[in-house]
Amino acid sequence: MTTETAIDVFEENRPLLTGVAYRMLGRVADAEDVVQDAWLRWSGADRTEVREPRAYLVRVTTRLALDRLRQVKSRGEAYVGPWLPEPYPTDFGDTVPDTADRALLADSVSLAVLVVLESLSPLERAVFVLREAFGYPYAEIAHLLDRGEPAVRQLAGRARRHVEERRPRFDVDPAQRRRLTERFLAAATEGDLDGLLSLLAPDVRLVGDSGGKAKAPVRELFTAGKVGRFLAAVGTQPSAGMAHRFIEVNGGVAVLVLSEGRPDTLFQLGITDGAISAVYITRNPDKLCVLAEGRPPGRANSM
Repeated sequence: MTTETAIDVFEENRPLLTGVAYRMLGRVADAEDVVQDAWLRWSGADRTEVREPRAYLVRVTTRLALDRLRQVKSRGEAYVGPWLPEPYPTDFGDTVPDTADRALLADSVSLAVLVVLESLSPLERAVFVLREAFGYPYAEIAHLLDRGEPAVRQLAGRARRHVEERRPRFDVDPAQRRRLTERFLAAATEGDLDGLLSLLAPDVRLVGDSGGKAKAPVRELFTAGKVGRFLAAVGTQPSAGMAHRFIEVNGGVAVLVLSEGRPDTLFQLGITDGAISAVYITRNPDKLCVLAEGRPPGRANSM
């Protein structure tokens, strides 16, 4: 395999590798670092021994992501306030024309799923991602992770049960989600508490992620009254140079607030039975960088 062919093979698989790494780590920058490390392994490998380049690259990327995830957990890294995964742009135009494929993509990178995945062990997370998001057979996952197939099946079952038990049910069509998001934005920016309360579920929760680098609640807020009052208060604060636009991230519509043209705040909503059951606010500037770059980390149909 020539160097040019090796580059072409890697670039063809880059979106898949980025998708695996992002779901494993929940961090765009970390995912791209892992994929870069995978490229270094690939470029320096004896490729004459590689019969299936795609499988080889997925195996290398998964193991690198596992190592990084284990390092993070073993260090017990402190994070100021609640933690949310980095937003992942998923507005890929017509690259995912099939409704079923788009629904699968939206679910596998949804904020709700990624938050639950954080509670899995690194190995459970790897098995879940490869099996549920990418449909790898158990035998192939066992080969990728150097584990026996019975052990992989056990890990997959345990991970699936854990996710199903804890994952909120956000079953809503895109058009309804868009309408609710527009109404939410209008009520919040007008400080319309009654309007907000009409949209919020009684047990709604608000999670604000700033990493200690911007203003946001340092604890989760619960109940429609508390969440509504908070949103009405911040919505009416002075906002010179502020603007907003609707974008698609993590498979659903979201509101990006811009300050002097730079990403300042991202609002993502969880919707259950026609009501807003979760409000996710990302304000950590490090996590909003990818939205400023204006490019998706990978194509939807390859993720």
